[in-house]
Amino acid sequence: MAPSQTSLTHWGAFTATVRAGDIASVRPWAGDADPSPALANLPGSVRHRSRITTPAVRRGWLDDGPGPTTRRGADEFVAVTWDELVSLLGDELRRVAHDHGNEAIYGGSYGWSSAGRLHHAQSQVHRFLNCIGGYTYSRHSYSLGATGVIMPRVVGTHDDLFKRSTQWDVIVENTDLLVCFGGLALKNTAVNDGGTTAHPARHALNRFRDRGGRIVSFSPLRDDVEGPCDWYAPVPGTDVAIMLALAHVLATEDLADRRFLATYCTGYDRFERYLLGLDDGTPKSPQWAASLCGLTAEELTALARRMAAGRTLVTVSWSLQRTRHGEQAPWMAMTLAAMLGQIGLPGGGFGHGYGSMNEAGLAPIRCALPRLPQGINPVSTFIPVAAVSDMLLHPGEPFDYNGLRLTYPDIRLVYWAGGNPFHHHQNLPRLRRALCRPDTVVVHDPYWTAMAKHADIVVPSTTFAERDDLSGSRNDPLLMAMPRLTEPYAQARDDYDTFTALARHLGVEDVFTEGRTSWQWLRHIYEKWMATLDFEVPTFDEFWAAGQVRLPTDDGLTLLADFRADPAAHRLATPSGKIEIFSAEIDGFGYDDCRGHPRWFEPTEWLGGRRAADYPLHLVANQPANRLHSQLDGGAASQSSKVAGREPIRMNPHDAHERGVTAGDVVRVYNDRGACLAGVVLDDGVRRRVVQLSTGAWFDPADPADLDSMCVHGNPNVLTDDVGTSSLAHGCTGAHVLVQVEKYTAEPPAVRAHQPPVLAPR
Repeated sequence: MAPSQTSLTHWGAFTATVRAGDIASVRPWAGDADPSPALANLPGSVRHRSRITTPAVRRGWLDDGPGPTTRRGADEFVAVTWDELVSLLGDELRRVAHDHGNEAIYGGSYGWSSAGRLHHAQSQVHRFLNCIGGYTYSRHSYSLGATGVIMPRVVGTHDDLFKRSTQWDVIVENTDLLVCFGGLALKNTAVNDGGTTAHPARHALNRFRDRGGRIVSFSPLRDDVEGPCDWYAPVPGTDVAIMLALAHVLATEDLADRRFLATYCTGYDRFERYLLGLDDGTPKSPQWAASLCGLTAEELTALARRMAAGRTLVTVSWSLQRTRHGEQAPWMAMTLAAMLGQIGLPGGGFGHGYGSMNEAGLAPIRCALPRLPQGINPVSTFIPVAAVSDMLLHPGEPFDYNGLRLTYPDIRLVYWAGGNPFHHHQNLPRLRRALCRPDTVVVHDPYWTAMAKHADIVVPSTTFAERDDLSGSRNDPLLMAMPRLTEPYAQARDDYDTFTALARHLGVEDVFTEGRTSWQWLRHIYEKWMATLDFEVPTFDEFWAAGQVRLPTDDGLTLLADFRADPAAHRLATPSGKIEIFSAEIDGFGYDDCRGHPRWFEPTEWLGGRRAADYPLHLVANQPANRLHSQLDGGAASQSSKVAGREPIRMNPHDAHERGVTAGDVVRVYNDRGACLAGVVLDDGVRRRVVQLSTGAWFDPADPADLDSMCVHGNPNVLTDDVGTSSLAHGCTGAHVLVQVEKYTAEPPAVRAHQPPVLAPR
């Protein structure tokens, strides 16, 4: 194996030095001006102590057979051979499909896993399950569950809000005021779901400021915008009230662009009645909003006038829609931008996700990317992705979703590959109870994550470093080769080889493989993609030897510029063909928690409610700076941020002092759902009565047999409420939760998150 080789992750391209079967060091790709610190998690990751080294089966499942149990997560495992695993798993898949139908198989597999286009775990498992009759599937994502439903109804799409967003160069040259609800956190621009080779956001913001542009940040965290900005730290969860107040000023001071609203929008008149309080008697004025958000009416009024006086881009982070009624924030921000009348103008209008991923602001490529075909799923049953626990706990019960009345299926087998719901999902005690119900839980993973430890059948998968692949993103100009850096560790196998063996056992090998090895598939998907292009690219062999190919991009884009130029020729994919400030379809659904136009709904988890009397601190559960989600939590970069071996919790010094807490202390963070331990970092850049605890610390229960056990490592999802955004989208609400914090005075339990479970002999 070559001693050094270039490859790609979700958080950047790099050159690796390999020694003794592991990544010894990495060097960021030379073309990346702002490489991610998360690259430091790669050295030592192939042979990390948390690697799954052998196929394994939970003792209780092996001895007693499939069935519901409370032992998942606490039982020991038995090492088995690959032949035994294929036989046991293949027979169980056959049993469930025969006795209960393929609807009883949930092919969740939510997670980013590898950046590769071929060895993408979710694509692999879905292709396999489609070959054996299908599976119950999920829609949308934890990141954008509310946006994925509301914005197609408002503006006809949600993908184009990111893929074809107003580009950084256009913002640098034309925008006067960048108003960021939820901030614009550069740490999040390190990552892209298909791999990323450059990180231009920091340089773009520096150029923007040098030209005289100003940034306004609404966030309880000062560092959600790095560098100079006008920082407003409102009560968390009140962003929609603030937007309504700004809109009220525009409407009452004749600053709204009524010609734009009449030409390009529908339903503004219905919304304005609500805004002015004509029906409910409550004008949504700056004075009204000030009583909710903790800012002054004068500040809000002055900002609205500033926004109307120049070229203004209104942006909303993804975090704002990961809360109860999360549909309202992007909908209201689009409405506010429409009132300013600058949608479609260079540097003005609306943006969603700047500072949420390395995509918004980047030029899209002019073609699709190579991909592994997944086939057709014969099963039509689905759930919103964040409704996993509801589905498992309430089979046969009806629920509302996006105008539909659906029923939760009776899931008997959960098949998970390449993801960690103990990072993504809310209310982990409830998730653990939900995982007690199926007959069988199957997990493919390279590492002993909490999800793997809660499985019945554990399949040791290779990492990206142990297989050949290629990768690219829809907003990155480079398609890159990802050659194998080292041989597979221990008994790890590519998921493709595992599914090939299972397909052979079930008599569908030819359907799954089409007669190809994984290397032949890699060549095939490249050459099939190559044949669809209207421009020349190298042959596969030339591409593999060069390591990359540059693809053409659409440069200089402004979101919805074509719609503004000709709204008849470029109708939006909404019923009216326009921006739907009022949606008759949503209104017709009759949902109490999502009406026909954007509005203020009082949050269930906020400092202005009754619940705050018992849990007086608002916890922001955002994304970490030193890793992607929970990936490689045991790596050097992630571990360097830990305090006393636990995930750091940032507190305002005043809040810490009130609780007798100092920097470096271990604290218990708790509410009526659960508790976790965390290590204190003091930071006056955190608003009073707010604490920040990133997601992604591997769940580590003090007592694995106790479903309500405290997490000793600092996973905030033991605290979050497992409830959807609304009846419309059922999106994830895990970004905000009320808690109390107290100093932990006992000897803190040891952190065992990255230790493998007991592996007993057969």
